Amino acid sequence: ERKPRQEEERKPRQEVNKEGGDEDLEAYRKRKITQIESLEKLGRSGGVYVPPYKLARLHQDIEDKTSPEFQRQAWEALRKSINGLVNKVNVSNIKNLVEELFQENLVRGRGLFVRSIVRAQMASPGFTHVFAALISVVNSKLPEVGDLLIRRVILQFRRAYKRNDKIVTTAAIKFMAHLVNQKVVSELLALHVATLLLERVTDDSIEVCVSFIQECGQALEELSAAGAHAIYERFRNILHEGEIDRRVQYVIEGLFEVRRKKYSDFPMLVEELDLVDEEDQITHEVDLLDDTIKGEESINIFKAQPPEEYAADEAKWKHIGAEILGIEEHDGSDSSTDSDDSEEEKAADQKATQKILDFSEQDLVNLRRSIYLVIMSSLHFEECVHKILKLNISEGQEKEVCTMLIDCCAMDKMFNRFFALQAERLSRLQPVYQEHFAAMFDQQFNTVHRLETNKLRNIGKFFSHLLYTDAIPWTILSQVKITEETTTSSSRIFIKVIFQELCEQWGIKKLAARLADPDMQEAVGGFFPRDHPKNMRFAINFFTAIGLGVLTEDLRKQLEHAQVIQKTKAIEEQTTGDSSDSDSDSSSSSSSSSSSS
Repeated sequence: ERKPRQEEERKPRQEVNKEGGDEDLEAYRKRKITQIESLEKLGRSGGVYVPPYKLARLHQDIEDKTSPEFQRQAWEALRKSINGLVNKVNVSNIKNLVEELFQENLVRGRGLFVRSIVRAQMASPGFTHVFAALISVVNSKLPEVGDLLIRRVILQFRRAYKRNDKIVTTAAIKFMAHLVNQKVVSELLALHVATLLLERVTDDSIEVCVSFIQECGQALEELSAAGAHAIYERFRNILHEGEIDRRVQYVIEGLFEVRRKKYSDFPMLVEELDLVDEEDQITHEVDLLDDTIKGEESINIFKAQPPEEYAADEAKWKHIGAEILGIEEHDGSDSSTDSDDSEEEKAADQKATQKILDFSEQDLVNLRRSIYLVIMSSLHFEECVHKILKLNISEGQEKEVCTMLIDCCAMDKMFNRFFALQAERLSRLQPVYQEHFAAMFDQQFNTVHRLETNKLRNIGKFFSHLLYTDAIPWTILSQVKITEETTTSSSRIFIKVIFQELCEQWGIKKLAARLADPDMQEAVGGFFPRDHPKNMRFAINFFTAIGLGVLTEDLRKQLEHAQVIQKTKAIEEQTTGDSSDSDSDSSSSSSSSSSSS
């Protein structure tokens, strides 16, 4: 009885469906598409799988190519494509995959790309050198991607180091080591990491540091021999102290064996992964302990853009991507025709006539880094001056050498005459350095209130050395005037350091004779003002307080003479006042007597 009833119920529905025909199918299709769209908006957290053919159909049905739904689908496609390319990369196919990677929008998807690289490296540390080579190529074209990766790797290292997570720490420093090998990041970061790991000696920190130095030791030997030598000396001291486990001591001995073999088992670069020319490399300098570093995690998440902005970004990326791929195809082509040669010649002529303006100041950063490495890697000041003069320092860039010497001197805990001797030597060899150091004195004196006491003392002794060796003219002191209004507490400390150092080197007699020289009065007259007794008294008190009251003997006599003159003037004024009073009294008495008569 039930079966006939069910058949009877089905018949009307089938008839209705046949009558509705295409209209019901169209409504059903639209309803399912809206359901899929709503599920797609949930993203990965919704746990919903949408078959590829349905996604392709959705992609075709969306007419507005700048709508939020289309942007979301494009974002998901970009994420999947980047993940697939990163997971497939290896030594043999990296050149082909780089071209495919540049076809994706790496400006919008830089967060996705960096996250995919970091996850892949963490899962497969054995392919770290491949991932570093991939980043090196991308960084040469899009430096912001390399900078973002370095910042995220540093933040990952910090978190793992605080948690004592040895596995994550080892993977992070291995990535940093290969980035140093590829010259994506400066070797100063490697030295900072090694110093941090060797600061508190534990078995785990020693093992991690040994693995780190094994990976990037060859690069450190080439780029900063003095820094590498200091690290190995620290390892040798730890080994001699014998406070660590015997197994870890063997690990350190293994590191010295690797160094003896000149890192044959841990090469700096594999030939197949040396993909970027030296002039195209962009090296970032990031401080390991910089608190302002941010990972920009928000760019990993999809955010819909206004239609106009989205269309403009797409057009911009198409232009950038075509330019990058065009350059690569031009570099990789081996066959050359006559027309290509003529185009190359035209491009070369046009490039020669163009004036390139480096607004990123990358050349200046590289120059400062070279100067710093030369200064810190030299054993003697004459050797350092010789190396500095051999650098390709163009006209007008000598100021960077002067600034770097002053900064290095200021950063030391105690005054190191090594930097002052370099400044003296440079000033004697080339007068342009003398002019720059004189200008730097004016700058330092005007901003001395910003310096800490230790930096202030070091810089004061630095310029004092240049003064008593006559490496710079004493006319730089002409702007200094010791009065209560024109000096601050910091500037008075700065002057005190200079004069005490001069007295220590010369003796008080020679210093007094130099200050009393008539030819020097224009330069040092501001130290002994004679315009007002108040300023004279202030200068006398200042030099007496710093133990150099002998220098103010002439000023004391001048002050006494001024006081005598002031007293005589006061007495004269008082006597003239009394005489006028007596004259007025006598005139009044005579007038009264005449009236009485």
